[in-house]
Amino acid sequence: MLNLFKVLLAFATAALIVGTGTVAGLFWHFSHGLPDHKQLADYQPATVSRLYAADGRLLAEYAREKRVFVPVAAMPKRVVEAFVAAEDQRFFTHPGIDFIGVVRAMISNITNPGKRPEGASGLTQQVAKNFLLTNQATLARKIREAILAFRIEETYSKERILELYLNEIYLGSGNYGVAQAAINYFDRSLDELTLSEIAYLAALPKAPNRYHVVRNEKEAYARRDYVLNRMQEDGYIKPAEAQAARAERLQLRRRSATETTQADFFAEEVRRNLMAAYGEKGLYEGGLTVSTTLDPAYQSAADTALRDGLIAYDRRHGWRGAYAKIPDMSVWEEEFARIAQRRPLFGPAAWQLAVVSKVDAQSAQIVGLPGGEANGEGTIPFAEMTWARPTLADQRVGNPPRAPRDVVSVGDVVVVEKVEKPTGAPANAKPYPPKTYALRQVPNVEGGVVIMDTQTGRVLAMSGGWAYGRSQFNRAVQAARQPGSAFKPFVFLAAMDAGFTPASVVLDAPFSYDPGHGQPIWTPKNYGGDFLGPATVRRGLELSRNLMTVRMAQQIGMKRVVDVAKEFGVTDNMGAYLPMAIGAGETTLLRMTMAYAMLANGALEITPSLVDRVQDRNGKTVYRHEPRACKGCGDAIAAGGKPAPPELIDSRKPFHDPASVYQVVSMMQGVTVRGTAGRLAALGRPIAGKTGTTNDARDNWFLGSTPDITIGVYIGFDEPRNLGAQETGGGNAAPIFEQIAKEIFKGKAPTPFRIPPGLRLVRFTYEGGTIDEVFKPGTEPGSDGYSVTPLDGSAPYSGIDPGGPLQAGGARRPGLSGTGETY
Repeated sequence: MLNLFKVLLAFATAALIVGTGTVAGLFWHFSHGLPDHKQLADYQPATVSRLYAADGRLLAEYAREKRVFVPVAAMPKRVVEAFVAAEDQRFFTHPGIDFIGVVRAMISNITNPGKRPEGASGLTQQVAKNFLLTNQATLARKIREAILAFRIEETYSKERILELYLNEIYLGSGNYGVAQAAINYFDRSLDELTLSEIAYLAALPKAPNRYHVVRNEKEAYARRDYVLNRMQEDGYIKPAEAQAARAERLQLRRRSATETTQADFFAEEVRRNLMAAYGEKGLYEGGLTVSTTLDPAYQSAADTALRDGLIAYDRRHGWRGAYAKIPDMSVWEEEFARIAQRRPLFGPAAWQLAVVSKVDAQSAQIVGLPGGEANGEGTIPFAEMTWARPTLADQRVGNPPRAPRDVVSVGDVVVVEKVEKPTGAPANAKPYPPKTYALRQVPNVEGGVVIMDTQTGRVLAMSGGWAYGRSQFNRAVQAARQPGSAFKPFVFLAAMDAGFTPASVVLDAPFSYDPGHGQPIWTPKNYGGDFLGPATVRRGLELSRNLMTVRMAQQIGMKRVVDVAKEFGVTDNMGAYLPMAIGAGETTLLRMTMAYAMLANGALEITPSLVDRVQDRNGKTVYRHEPRACKGCGDAIAAGGKPAPPELIDSRKPFHDPASVYQVVSMMQGVTVRGTAGRLAALGRPIAGKTGTTNDARDNWFLGSTPDITIGVYIGFDEPRNLGAQETGGGNAAPIFEQIAKEIFKGKAPTPFRIPPGLRLVRFTYEGGTIDEVFKPGTEPGSDGYSVTPLDGSAPYSGIDPGGPLQAGGARRPGLSGTGETY
């Protein structure tokens, strides 16, 4: 018997040695190549980056994982206790692995071979798996997980491990971390949760989808009650508390609607800028808080005015036909559903798709209207179709329709809008019958609007087109287009620098330029083909006279014009070629708006910005746009004292002669009173603006500034083509400006432009009235520098190099063909 005991003891000892060696060997083998657990010291979980408008409303969110990070010290004690009780009851005492739990799991797995195996991973092991390893269910991964768990426990406190776990754990429905889950499941912060709700969240890590309280109510409550029982057994809660919590019915509450604002083009441009500055990881995981420059009221005004302007243009150019066609009305419902899904309607919220079911002598009947109103039926009276003349080539239109059948037919899918009174009718007009609709059409023309703070360059609103859903191409910043006559103020500024005055006289008469080397003679024309003869420079800008502009550019040299254009940021690479004087180069609406703002602010440099401030996840400011210093901001206030108002100190100096700049601004104010944008005089405030229509009317512009706000408007096709023979910047872009200005300046007193010191104002009789003309000292009437000798263009043109009109490789220089008509 003794010998048998010795043999068994020897076998046991040998087995222990072999087992220990095997375990040690496995640990040694799997220890190589493990991730560095010390990286957890610098771990910052992926959190949501948010964009906010200037009024604090949410603009956009960007995230890979929706998470709100909360330090464990700020978490309610019961949240921690619930997760420990549910997931790892001996967490605070084991060294990283709960050996008792491992043995229990092994026994359970052996005795229940048909059930899913229990893993027995404690919280530390789950941290190792979630942060450093994969979810691959293999023995090798479990061993690596155990090794890392030991190392993590040796390096970090239990509190830090809990913090990592509770902020990283996935709790179903796209929620990462307990704080995010509390908001999205119960619309509460962690400290507002009931014991029952806390227990439910602690029940989710094991199988979030399986324990969803709506889809699997019975299993969800059973798992919640299990957590409550565990908390009671571990002494975290009293029996009475557990009983009350078990009796509570869980009520999932949708997260309260966050007050948001819509500005898709603006938000996308901010996103692109943030991506460039902080990278994809910084934006989608960095938890940035971005305060943008967006003014929601200005954005709404810009969006509405641009859409109204595009609709007005589109209606002038006729009816292009039905939105879609259904050949077989016996199956119209199925086909209509496919069309609506395949070609969603982007436009005003009141616009809807419908199907023409019958055409009468004076109306068309429509079906398929949403909302179930009168079985989805309605009527379009002929009075709401009379605008729909057929579209012809070159933006011309055909004869007006004589009956509804000239516009629509049965099976046509059309765009409609419910109306109560005839379009354009006075307020006291007789209303339409119920279920009356007007025919609408989605414009095929596009455009853009930028509203900018004149003094700082803050972009207060940006509309990049008809609808972001239809096209994400942003015409405000991505479309390079010819500015046409909107470029002329910079030619006139170069002329002021060269000694011209607003009262200088320039000949408005036929002009031809021979570029040489066999190229055709360039013969620009005025819009309309007329001539004024000798006219003042002021009159030339107000009426946008091309021939006067090119004569001045020829006289002063295009090199001066190019330098001014670059200085004001209109373009970086502009050739010194004469057609550039009337806007043959290319630029963007944002650049032009910036350039006009710098004219209006007296040549103080600005950088267009869509972002005021960026803060990191810890609230530290990592970017601020405001270039001015604030005197008195943040100063301590003495007891009983009154705080002094802070003062913004602007250290910027004008980068261009303020006197020349103001002379141009003064003439631009004449554009909006007596010139091509004279309709804006009705606004009753000083506006320095300029219309722009390019050669062949491919692009239309209007840009206008007050001392506070600059607004730029552009209209054109994405694939440039003629907008129509009578379409000008004054006719279609200026009305958009006017509509915006009426809205944003409502109730605000006009602000005059600041006149730089030293200028002379001389009263002139002008167009039947009088104005105060602006002169630099020594150039006013009565001085030696005053002259009214007309500039006739006889001086040699010094702006083009003697190398001829061909670029390297024989390519023709841009802008030397065509009529050169701009307005």
